[in-house]
Amino acid sequence: MSQISSPLEGNLPTHEEVIAHAAPEYSNEKAYYGDDKEVEIAKIDSMSIGEVFSDGPRLIDLGEDGKERPIETDADYSMRLISLDDDPSLPIWTFRMWFLSLGLSCFGAVLGQIFYFRPQAVQVSQLFLQIISYVMGKAMEEIIPGPGNKSRFRTKNNTFWRFMNPGPFNIKEHIAITIMATTASSSALAISIFAAQDLYYNVRPNAAVGIFTLIGSQLIGYGTAGVMRSFLVYPTFAVYPQLMPTVQLFDALHRGQEAIMQRKRLRFFWIIFVAIFVWEWFPEYIAPTLTGISIFCLANQKNAWFTRIFGGAAGNEGLGVFSICFDWAYVGAGGGSIGSLFTPLSTQLSLYGGTAVCIIAFCACYARNTWNTQNFPFLTQLLYYENGTEYDQLSILNDDFTLNPDKLAAQGLPWYAASQLLYKVSRTMYIGAAITHFFLWHSKTIYKIISEYRTSECPDPHYQKMKIYKEISNWWYFAIFVATTGIALGTTYAAKSGLPWWALFVALIFAWMFVPIIGTLNATVGYAPSIENMVQMLGGALVPGKPVANMYFTMYGYNPVVQSLNLLRDLKLGQYCKLPPRVTFTVQIIGTIIGGLLNFVIMKTVVSAQRDVLRSVQGTNVWSGQQVQSYNSAAIAWGALGKPLYATGTRYGFVPYMLLVGLGFPIPFWLLHRKYPKVGFNLVFTPVLVAELGILSVGINSSVFTSFLLAVFSQYYLRKYRATWFRKYNFLLSAALDGGTSIMVFVYTFAVGGGSGKVIPFPNWALNPKGNPDYCKRLT
Repeated sequence: MSQISSPLEGNLPTHEEVIAHAAPEYSNEKAYYGDDKEVEIAKIDSMSIGEVFSDGPRLIDLGEDGKERPIETDADYSMRLISLDDDPSLPIWTFRMWFLSLGLSCFGAVLGQIFYFRPQAVQVSQLFLQIISYVMGKAMEEIIPGPGNKSRFRTKNNTFWRFMNPGPFNIKEHIAITIMATTASSSALAISIFAAQDLYYNVRPNAAVGIFTLIGSQLIGYGTAGVMRSFLVYPTFAVYPQLMPTVQLFDALHRGQEAIMQRKRLRFFWIIFVAIFVWEWFPEYIAPTLTGISIFCLANQKNAWFTRIFGGAAGNEGLGVFSICFDWAYVGAGGGSIGSLFTPLSTQLSLYGGTAVCIIAFCACYARNTWNTQNFPFLTQLLYYENGTEYDQLSILNDDFTLNPDKLAAQGLPWYAASQLLYKVSRTMYIGAAITHFFLWHSKTIYKIISEYRTSECPDPHYQKMKIYKEISNWWYFAIFVATTGIALGTTYAAKSGLPWWALFVALIFAWMFVPIIGTLNATVGYAPSIENMVQMLGGALVPGKPVANMYFTMYGYNPVVQSLNLLRDLKLGQYCKLPPRVTFTVQIIGTIIGGLLNFVIMKTVVSAQRDVLRSVQGTNVWSGQQVQSYNSAAIAWGALGKPLYATGTRYGFVPYMLLVGLGFPIPFWLLHRKYPKVGFNLVFTPVLVAELGILSVGINSSVFTSFLLAVFSQYYLRKYRATWFRKYNFLLSAALDGGTSIMVFVYTFAVGGGSGKVIPFPNWALNPKGNPDYCKRLT
């Protein structure tokens, strides 16, 4: 993606400057205005920038063929997909904003923590909270008395009633509510540690230690990110393509309601929203076969290799090659940063290129019995003895849960399935590839932004519009970082984690180093693979033989990166939608604190009431400890066994050296691009490609092929040949599909899925068979 390089003069760019920067090759062409009505540039010169780029009238570039030019550059995203309109007078700190923010934060935090202990991996979607808050906000607009109320509840226009109901539920209230509730709704990584300590080590930190650990570990990343917003939020090149559905939904719900085209877009959203809500009951409940239809498995239901290659509708069963998925819960983004309808095609082609290599590598290793992998399930995360039985992790530990070398010698080192080992290899290579990719492709841009930070202003039009609002000083973020580091140091020792102080600082330094690297990739191509495996490996090397210490090292080396990316994303959302930075900062801090408090309370309650169920392998249809078990297994593998398992010369000793392989992987593509700049080697995102070499190692994989086809259709065909429809409806379509699916999953979970304490299964029939939903042979 390109960057606007020359600064725009003044607080607002002129029309000529906007067009020249957004599409310099078409600066003398015509533009579309309003409902696809052609006008000359001269006819809109007298308008303000806000009018031109609002969701009524909008300036659109035309190509030489007279048709709308496709969305291609970062400036296209910024100028042509997002409104520059802003009304600084809109009230934000209203009663309904506080009521809904705090209420939905509590609701999201409790629900997110309950979902953590559910057998299905479900998250509280941001789009779900965005839609729920809009419905409730509009209801409060009508019900609460105030000067803005159009009903009989209209009152005097004084300070109190303006606070209660100043008028229509506005976009800034809505954004603040959504950010606070979303921040609170994700289960903190510290919960995995506390639950694992309680269930497997009988260590129970007191409430004060637990709550301060949660708050400190969640906020420490904000201090890291805040000082980097000058080059990961403000500039145009920081697009955050994953924000487009959310931003366009805010625009559709709040801006330009009087415009005919905007009413069409809003009606389109609600039609798709209702349709997907109804449809999702079929693949999710009534007809699970629709989750993955495999022609190959239907043709041969007794072949194990057909299951491994073409299956995938059941967890850990197959790779889903050529499987057709009609379940948007798997095809869609699911609230994540990768989605077929909004992630750029170059990113997705790199992703699916890695997936194709993953399929070949998994099958080749299993067929050749590499690392004795035929002794184990084809896809599995667990550790095994060589004969294929599950490894007894606690049998190699002392009473204080440190590694006992004599017991390890008696038990022997554990084995991985080849699929899980290749996953670890890919995520190790990714770290090296991300570092090299960052320095090769983005170092000059970042250096220029940093060097010009005090001498010139960021020319991004959205940033220029935000200058009327008070910024947050970098010292605020430094203060948060220092305070939370002190909290981390105190609680790490109070919780008897076994992590020495110097290792805590190493973890924080490691996290600080990777925020700009991972953050740049996330901001430009919309993808940020996890560095958790690499942090666990580093922790195992620095503090060997201590699984609990490894958990804490991972929390402080990995979680700050995740939280930094979340803060940066929300700050960019605020810049796109013109929410004052101090409001964004405030609602995120409050949401984090609320989430931490309720996460801890719910975790203690569930662990106490369901202890035996959470420790069991199978769990029940209502409660499961699978996520805690997985986190604990990783801590044993890396913390207790890191050195003996990955030492040079041992069976898996090559894995750490994959970091060096990753460092060199982007270089050939960079050199080829310099020699052949028109071929497109710059569009191969090597960190994305190598990170996906083990993507299919776990879970339901039947959606991969369908997601790929949809990505090509949306990001190539619609973007290039239906540019006007793409701009108006593509991202709104993604928001409607994800939002409707999120609402359905929520209703399903508590109606029949066991969230209320009772599972109501749908009767078996042709599209809901016993065994694998896609009729492939059952392997596990």
